[in-house]
Amino acid sequence: MDSLPGRCVLVRHGETEWSLTRRHTGRTDLPLLPVGEAQAKRLRDHLTDIPIDAVLCSPLLRARETCRLAGLGDDPEIDPDLAEWDYGSFEGRTTVEIHQEWPGWDLFADGAPGGETLHDVAERVDRVIARVRAIDGVVACVAHGHLLRVLAARWADLDPDAARSLLLGPAAVSTLGWEHGHPAIETWNLSW
Repeated sequence: MDSLPGRCVLVRHGETEWSLTRRHTGRTDLPLLPVGEAQAKRLRDHLTDIPIDAVLCSPLLRARETCRLAGLGDDPEIDPDLAEWDYGSFEGRTTVEIHQEWPGWDLFADGAPGGETLHDVAERVDRVIARVRAIDGVVACVAHGHLLRVLAARWADLDPDAARSLLLGPAAVSTLGWEHGHPAIETWNLSW
């Protein structure tokens, strides 16, 4: 991968207890499970070949642990805009549980009561994208599933709702760059 201005490597955090059980984990500060730690350590071999010039990281523990274990440094720049979607009153609940109370609920269409809407998250990631594109080189962003999905959609100049079609597993790596001067998703959801 050539070092071009405004290129981005997305790293989703490793497995946590709540991601394993598919519970919405926004602002609850959970550590990685042992399997999540192992996932993050495996990333080290794959990320060392990428010339990363800067690292931005969510303030949440699971992202900071992934950053450290993946070899991206112990002291990344903490960016509050990379925190996961605020799920409000749906924090810690599964989609199945939420549908019992609110049939047909859709995070991307409805947002989270007492939390954020898709528009709120898109505004945050747009600020991250502006920071990344201002850096001459490759920037790693270590964060969370829904947030990174919205970031990728916005990077590619898509409606933020397109994020619903971009699934992202634990400890997955994706790259965002350029194709003939247009922002593009180069790789998506790579895991080892």
